[in-house]
Amino acid sequence: MQDPMLPTTQHTPTTTLAGAAFIAADAARVVAPRFHKAVALDQDAANVQSATLHATAHGVYEARIGGALASTSVLDPGWTSYEWRLNVQHHDVTEQVRAAGRDVEIELLLGNGWYRGSLGFESADANYGDEIAVCAVLEISYADGAVQRFGTDDGWRAEASEITRNSLYDGQTIDARMRSAAGRELPVRAVEVDRSTLVAQTAPPVTRHEVLRPQRIWTSPRGRLLVDFGQNLVGWTRFTVQGTAGEAVAIRHAEVLEHDELGTRPLRGADATDVFVLSGDVDAFEPTFTFHGFRYIEVTGWPGELTEGDIEAVVVHSAMRRTGRFECSEPLVGQLVSNSVWGQKGNFLSVPTDCPQRDERLGWTGDIAAYAASASFQFDTADFLDNWLRDLHAEVAHAPKQVVPAVVPNVLKYAHFGEDFAFGELGATAIWGDAAVWVPQALWTAYGDRARLARHYPAMVLHLESVERALSPGGLWDQGFQFGDWLDPDAPPDQPAAAKADPAVVATACLFRSASFAAEAARILGETDDATRWAALTERTRRAFTAHYVAGGRVRSDCATVYALAICFGLLDDADRDAAGQRLAQLVRASGFRVTTGFAGTPFVTWALSETGHIDEAYRLLLERECPSWLYPVTMGATTVWERWDSMLPDGTINPGDMTSFNHYALGAVADWIYQVVGGIRPVEPGYARVRIQPVPGPGITWASCSYDAAAGTIESSWRVEDGRFTLDVHLPDGLAGEVVLPGGRVEQVGAGAHRFTAAWVAQPTA
Repeated sequence: MQDPMLPTTQHTPTTTLAGAAFIAADAARVVAPRFHKAVALDQDAANVQSATLHATAHGVYEARIGGALASTSVLDPGWTSYEWRLNVQHHDVTEQVRAAGRDVEIELLLGNGWYRGSLGFESADANYGDEIAVCAVLEISYADGAVQRFGTDDGWRAEASEITRNSLYDGQTIDARMRSAAGRELPVRAVEVDRSTLVAQTAPPVTRHEVLRPQRIWTSPRGRLLVDFGQNLVGWTRFTVQGTAGEAVAIRHAEVLEHDELGTRPLRGADATDVFVLSGDVDAFEPTFTFHGFRYIEVTGWPGELTEGDIEAVVVHSAMRRTGRFECSEPLVGQLVSNSVWGQKGNFLSVPTDCPQRDERLGWTGDIAAYAASASFQFDTADFLDNWLRDLHAEVAHAPKQVVPAVVPNVLKYAHFGEDFAFGELGATAIWGDAAVWVPQALWTAYGDRARLARHYPAMVLHLESVERALSPGGLWDQGFQFGDWLDPDAPPDQPAAAKADPAVVATACLFRSASFAAEAARILGETDDATRWAALTERTRRAFTAHYVAGGRVRSDCATVYALAICFGLLDDADRDAAGQRLAQLVRASGFRVTTGFAGTPFVTWALSETGHIDEAYRLLLERECPSWLYPVTMGATTVWERWDSMLPDGTINPGDMTSFNHYALGAVADWIYQVVGGIRPVEPGYARVRIQPVPGPGITWASCSYDAAAGTIESSWRVEDGRFTLDVHLPDGLAGEVVLPGGRVEQVGAGAHRFTAAWVAQPTA
């Protein structure tokens, strides 16, 4: 067929691909087909003013123009709720087209990605479809105003590429021998795809970031060649090597060692192994159709001696600008914050996932509900989480019961779980479902974007309406399944939901928080009837909670989580709040300052202590090193936040539970408290339009420094206690005003520029 000469159109998702077909090839499921087309320019390449490649896929694609990569992004088009939202990318390929000359070769390499990824745990084998396909248009504009366009159609050719196996969970095989010889030609077909799903990509692309070299290479007791990159990361390895043609180098990945060998049991069903078949020449390998969570690799088949200069680890995640930084006198706390940052990088890969290494890597809503505030201080998450919330709304709006699913995108609706595993369609759930409200709340606080708040508000409504249908006549959320205080450290390893906190107490408290912010959002957006409705639900929930669950300042189930939620969400009157704070501090002391909370309580327990005047207990809880605690994993060498408080036991063995990850950010949600209370930077108005600098020193930390890059510029807070004096240095950018609150309660109004304050400070005994 002739190249389709397509009409000039505006760059909108539905029109930039107009006239181009989604094409598929008849290839084995594990093989990545390469589509290609040679096209001729109407004019000399020097006359090319601009060239853009518009592309998307069911699957993931990698595009080349004249042999050069079309983009620095990887794993395009990313993962969205494909049934309703398929991202279209627009790659500037002007330089590639000019370099290619009059005859341009367009190549599209297509892999399974998330679309046909056999995703999920318990052998769920969840897929969006059985066939992957790609669609692209190369649009060239010349200096004289002429436009030429080339689109995919069934006249393109395809062949089996050197990628003979590709899977997000299992890894990728590349056979370099197939690079120098044409692969087996494959039939090409045009396939039907619902083009109403095409949307302009607003989320940041997935790109390469840091490159890490080995810190150690050695032979294990079993004779395995192991490499330590020194940091638990997400991405892949790459290297250049020469060896005998047909021999293979295999790289298996894991996050930890156990008994001085690669600790692969937490991977469960994920093989996490890349294989590189050598051509006999000098071969360069980089597996870009998969990703792994790892610090360690096991290498087999390496020709000769492997040295530190031979191999590197490439860090891969969605592009995000770092906005928050923190340092302090206690190195372990500094490492904890670093672990939180690295955990976010590893799990913010197209969607906010639970973990990046095992047979899961799903967008669990409960994890990001707990962590969104911390995430939005550390990095600019505005576009990333906005994109995910669009998927959440689509999933809820199209769900039969309009309930927020446990994972977004909800690929688990296509799962094939066995009869012995009952997951099914859950009803409304606290925390997990509350992500529809709490994540927008975190974004509103961090960025103050009214238009995006309006976009996210309909999902809040759907969530609250689903909860209203689940309430008992008395207004309690005590019906149906709840994850509750997930991964309470006192729960048995095989029963992560068996928490001390009554799940109904947790759920009802969470409803109060969600209804409260929904009422606030409705007022901001001018939805007066809704504001009244959600305010009434807020008050009804408060009355039900206090009537059924509170007596004399004691909250039902009498554990740290229920007090933390009741205090932080504002459910208690002054007398009960004071009593609850006293009881929480007592429980924390009785635990030996070890953590006793799970997903529900952990983001709030230090807040509840410090806000009720128990700052010493909050600091001691933060600084405890024995298991379970935030610093215990750090003392065990962790470089990311663990899923369980004891993912690795003190004897160096991996937790016996079937669900153990060493890169889960949810329990790192204490970072929000560290930034605001230890670091002292607190937003007074949404988007940090006005700021409060209020660090509260406590035992065990003698200085801290914190900064945040707000829209107005960089906010800095740095304090030190020495010889009974507290010294605070503050810097606010131009156009930003705020207040400084010093120990003892003195308040100073400040404007842009540098300021220094001092106050008396008396250290409290730590015993």
